[in-house]
Amino acid sequence: MRPAPVQSIVMDIELRRIHLPFAAPFHTALGVQDNRDVLLVAVHTDTGTGWGECVAMNEPIYTSEYVSGAHSVMRDVLLPQLTGSAVTATNLGRLLEPIQGHRMAKAALEMALLDVELRSSGVSLATFLGAATDRVAVGVALGVDRDVARLIDTVRRNIDRGYRRIKLKIVPGWDVEPVAAVRRACGDELVLQVDGNKAYGPSEMARLSALDAFGLAMIEQPFGDLATHASFARTVKTPICLDESISSTEAARLALTLGACSIVNIKPGRVGGYLEARRIHDMCVAREVPVWCGGMFETGIGRAGNLALAALPGFTLPSDISESSRYYDEDITEPFVLESDGTLQVPSGPGIGVVPDPDRVAEVTTSVERFSI
Repeated sequence: MRPAPVQSIVMDIELRRIHLPFAAPFHTALGVQDNRDVLLVAVHTDTGTGWGECVAMNEPIYTSEYVSGAHSVMRDVLLPQLTGSAVTATNLGRLLEPIQGHRMAKAALEMALLDVELRSSGVSLATFLGAATDRVAVGVALGVDRDVARLIDTVRRNIDRGYRRIKLKIVPGWDVEPVAAVRRACGDELVLQVDGNKAYGPSEMARLSALDAFGLAMIEQPFGDLATHASFARTVKTPICLDESISSTEAARLALTLGACSIVNIKPGRVGGYLEARRIHDMCVAREVPVWCGGMFETGIGRAGNLALAALPGFTLPSDISESSRYYDEDITEPFVLESDGTLQVPSGPGIGVVPDPDRVAEVTTSVERFSI
């Protein structure tokens, strides 16, 4: 039986914005990201403090959510909806059910509640969720780099670093050729996959079918809709994975029923939190569908939570939870460092198992708001 967290009466909630530059710009079909404007949620109760991270991006390019919108809806809608209630992580979904969408904002609040409640009971998030391991195999996602020689060098450096899997971001006009070059240079042993981030249309299915020649682990979310994915999946032998289309357990169930994918990428922020992510995991395990945990450039707070989730038994594929230095020269928590066997250690301390460094957080903070509910 999974342990239950201690339920605490919420006293105060802090919404904190921080700004973190990336170690290097990251190029995808969504554009170029070189920094994160992050919304952190701190829940202060009679038993302690818990932290959550909103993974919404700076602009509404991945989904309709974006960080300033998440901040606004948290302040103006979600927190007023909770006023006067005895709020816990497990009843948060019911209390916020009248508010449609805004899963990333809700997920950040749920994470902070889980953290403070589990800390109070001395239970780690990994144990609470049902972890089956204390180490998670991880891969690395590489952005679009139109210099083939430089791309191959980057791939080799990450292989040497120990990453278990390489994911290449692709866009129309930069797909088959770089994949072919990487496969030739690095050999058939390399676990290689690609991610289109919805950049392709139905007319480009024939071109993407050429990727079948390279023994890819999967093609991730090339299209925007389930029908096109289902049609494409019937024409290729490479497994199709969905990311942006998976917004809930029901969305995942529909995608699998339609044959739109055979692998599911679970991102807690995208689906509304770790409790819903666990439900998706459990449904996929029941259907014998492999899952893995995607990344959203998280700080150490979100990275810790994702490692706890990826330790569940259904996460049989390397997850996108790269070491901290992949994105940040200096994080807001102790950095996660890749082990020589291509794994990251799952935090074992109570709650999410990490705490932000107060001096570093103060250094990168751009605004703070506090509320009582």
